[in-house]
Amino acid sequence: MDSNITPSPAGKRGRNSSVILTDRTCERRVAKRTKLYDRKCPGLYVSITAAGVATFSFKFTDRQTGKQRTGWLGAYNPETFTVEDARSKVYGLKAMGGEALAETFRDQKATKAKRGKTVSEIIDERITWMKTPVKKPDGEMRPRLESWENTASHLNRLIRPRLGKKLAMEVTKHDIATLSNDIVAGRFGKPSVSNARHMRKAASGLFNWTAEAGRDYVTASPCVNLPKLDPEHPRTRVLSEDEIRIFWHGLDRADLPWDRRTRLALKFELVIMLRSRELLGAHRDELFDLDGEHPRFDVPLKRVKKRRMIQQPLSDLAVEIIKEALTSEDQQYVFESPMYRGQPIHRKAMADALRGTKHEMNKDKTKTAGICALLGLKPFTPHDLRRTAATLAGDLGFDDAWIAKCLDHAASKKAEVVVPTVTGKVYNHSKRMNEKRAVLDGVAAELRRIVGRQTPTTQAETGLRLFA
Repeated sequence: MDSNITPSPAGKRGRNSSVILTDRTCERRVAKRTKLYDRKCPGLYVSITAAGVATFSFKFTDRQTGKQRTGWLGAYNPETFTVEDARSKVYGLKAMGGEALAETFRDQKATKAKRGKTVSEIIDERITWMKTPVKKPDGEMRPRLESWENTASHLNRLIRPRLGKKLAMEVTKHDIATLSNDIVAGRFGKPSVSNARHMRKAASGLFNWTAEAGRDYVTASPCVNLPKLDPEHPRTRVLSEDEIRIFWHGLDRADLPWDRRTRLALKFELVIMLRSRELLGAHRDELFDLDGEHPRFDVPLKRVKKRRMIQQPLSDLAVEIIKEALTSEDQQYVFESPMYRGQPIHRKAMADALRGTKHEMNKDKTKTAGICALLGLKPFTPHDLRRTAATLAGDLGFDDAWIAKCLDHAASKKAEVVVPTVTGKVYNHSKRMNEKRAVLDGVAAELRRIVGRQTPTTQAETGLRLFA
């Protein structure tokens, strides 16, 4: 593409100048909107905006009214709609005859009125549709898409700034691919293949929804056959036994700047193998038989990633943590927020505690040091604790299918035999409590062994001494 900015010719004659249109002409940058008529095909012209968008139109005389009319042909795209394509379309229209030509553009005008919404407008409609409450299988009224906030964030942060002003019907595969490449290259902040993948998923959902019958703002999604993104490398961080021991005992230090319940929640994730969002909302009503032989924690489907209820057995170590966190009979949430009474701690609280927080005005300056830094540990996330627990279970010899149940993963194989997914989704509703309890009890026993073994006192980077 020509990156030189060409000053727009002054005066009406200059703006409506006649040239032999080429693809290079359409790619030229201009200081303000410019119209260029084609000498080779009378009536055809291209309108180029300062943003670099070039659109073809055809000016003709409506014989029925005697007035000049303009019909929109399409947006220039070096892959799908070039100058020669526009000329061919005009020649075909001229061959139709005056009345048929006028009727064609009358129909097009009505269609364009329906499809003339900008990407920003349909993003607003999409977000409203996603967050509209509907009745869920458990009978509660919740947003139609319960993860709508994440999708809305991707639409607003990654798609709206670049494509928001364009008509939805003008967005091309080239636009989506260019945006994706810019995200990977770091033109939207930190280079991120993950953000590019999120953008593509959000854009695909947006345009597929937009093309559905009854909306018809676009004829087809531009998010098809895009170049493949580089693969994302999954995290593999697993805490060693020494790190588990330092971490576990370090969480009991009285001088850490993070509240006790947040630290207990970190222990709980290592013990119970659930996701942060699933365990942080733990309520008294979801706990059963804490003083009996089969204690368990029922996670309602509205907090579960796969939207299915989890019944998680509780080991004796998990029960100890719960009882310590519940400091009064009036406390309803196990991990109650220290700032907002009657509410669970925020879903990001554990991650913030591990990595620390930054000053709002100076992102390079630490506001509160993280637990990892205070204990001299290599950084890790709450999800790495879940992976560490699963690895401990694997090292103890438990079957992968049993571990998958504790993680709320769908096991695709059992004894090397592929099991149809419909079996688990429709027919087999067994919670496999015995297998899960065996795994979680085994992990608890292993953690007791690890943290019960003393290690020499070490010096953290901050100069604070650790104790077991």
